[in-house]
Amino acid sequence: MSNVNPIATGAALSGLAARLVRDKLLSMQDAEKINNESVTNKVSFIVRLVESRKLDALTIARAASEEFGIPLLDISAFDPESLPVKAVDTKLITRHRVLPLFKRGTRLYVAVADPTNVAALDEIKFNTGLIPEPILVEENKLSTLIDRNLDSQGGNSLAEMSEVLDNVDVGGGGEEVPADAEDSDDVNDKPVVRFVNKILLDAINRGASDIHIEPYERQYRVRFRTDGVLQEVASPPLAFSSRIASRVKILSKLDISERRIPQDGRMKIRVSKTRSIDFRVSTLPTLFGEKIVLRILDPTSATLGVDRLGFEAEQKEAYMEAIHRPYGMVLVTGPTGSGKTVTLYTALNILNTPDRNISTAEDPVEINLMGINQVNINERAKLTFAAALRAFLRQDPDVIMVGEIRDLETAEIAIKAAQTGHMVISTLHTNDAPQTLGRLVNMGVPPFNIASAVNLIIAQRLARRLCPHCRKPIELPKAALLQAGFQEEEIPSLRIYGPGGCDACNNGYKGRVGIYQVMPMTPAIGQIILRGGNATEIAQQAKKEGIPDLRQSGLRKVREGITSLEEIERVTNE
Repeated sequence: MSNVNPIATGAALSGLAARLVRDKLLSMQDAEKINNESVTNKVSFIVRLVESRKLDALTIARAASEEFGIPLLDISAFDPESLPVKAVDTKLITRHRVLPLFKRGTRLYVAVADPTNVAALDEIKFNTGLIPEPILVEENKLSTLIDRNLDSQGGNSLAEMSEVLDNVDVGGGGEEVPADAEDSDDVNDKPVVRFVNKILLDAINRGASDIHIEPYERQYRVRFRTDGVLQEVASPPLAFSSRIASRVKILSKLDISERRIPQDGRMKIRVSKTRSIDFRVSTLPTLFGEKIVLRILDPTSATLGVDRLGFEAEQKEAYMEAIHRPYGMVLVTGPTGSGKTVTLYTALNILNTPDRNISTAEDPVEINLMGINQVNINERAKLTFAAALRAFLRQDPDVIMVGEIRDLETAEIAIKAAQTGHMVISTLHTNDAPQTLGRLVNMGVPPFNIASAVNLIIAQRLARRLCPHCRKPIELPKAALLQAGFQEEEIPSLRIYGPGGCDACNNGYKGRVGIYQVMPMTPAIGQIILRGGNATEIAQQAKKEGIPDLRQSGLRKVREGITSLEEIERVTNE
């Protein structure tokens, strides 16, 4: 058998793509996929690579600097006030995501994250008469600095940023909008339009998961939930409250004249040629006006891949083995906002092949997936989880996903489907894996059905990741470490990190990682269920079998320096 050069097998790969594969920073499969998508969508390989989130910004910048021979600079070292941003038109900065750094004679040094964007340099040369010299910087730091400069300019800068939102697609459930609604002064008020657009853009750029817009008696505030923690970001005038609410409701196709009952809607924003963001919108009448919460649904979060979830090696093996069984049930449990949806969608993406028929019942459908039949639950029309499940079973399914098992009827149909040759994936709201089995029994599901149908239960939480740039080692008393759950023999060599704080993170944290308890249905656990055992007995048996609980999984992440002990204390609630 002849030796084959791994680069030669991907004939279309060249330049940066080939370098990343050669340096083992990106797999051949991922590189070819991203390269093909960039060609199909007529964008550069670097743009598509950044959007895919396969590599962090610094790794991409370093590789591009070596490949293209362009110097790499830490843009955070520059004083934003000293940048000659007025040398280049704001529209050009916004459209091409470039930023002038300094000028020397006839040369203008420009920060770029994509050195293949020759059009940007040509436009700068044409508009300024200067010779542009590209300086490579990290994409995330460049975006932050661009947005900060546009904010500081005020006035027209907000209008320029609003151009990104010109292609807002209004969709989703909600009442019909009155014919004259678009002519309303409230919804076409330019300051309000600009403010709402800016809030949406800021939330996307900061990686927020939710936007809370809240009216009170003497205050009106906007908060973002970033990495699971709410932070106040703006306090607009209280007089704007009804006008801001009307603007959001128009975009979400809700009835702006109805302010007495809760409403649910959706909207979509296209932020690039290849990426669009969905917002799930919920309004709630409160004492001093309507509170609005927007959940940001980024489709890329559903395609992160199993390796990005945060499973330990043995947990990943159990997860993959369970979802590839021809039948049975996999349950994911945890509180709201614990990442259950991403875990479910990751499984669906893995199973989504042409030879499988996959159907999902969701309330509501959060992310659209090509090749999967997704049904939006509608209680008013009597399209319940149970009704959808019955319909699925007449549609020759291979895989069924139920958004949530809420009642006995849904549980019984799902379990019967799992027992009759179908793979069923669903969620429950319980605190850990052993309690999930007890919850099914309390619903009224016979124990023998649970023992025979359930293959795997995953309990999970999301913990904030320590920023790799500014995390710092900390010292804790031995008694505190023992109380937290560490073993005495490991304490002398234990190295624990805490949050620092830098421009690249949020108070020392950046991003989140999953903490999991992955519990297979073993014969011993099945016997406990059959004889009517409780969650405590199941937890004790799981411990005997070496299955780590949420706290133990969290402590492993602390040992690895991924998160802090303080954060694990917060999310495991012990």
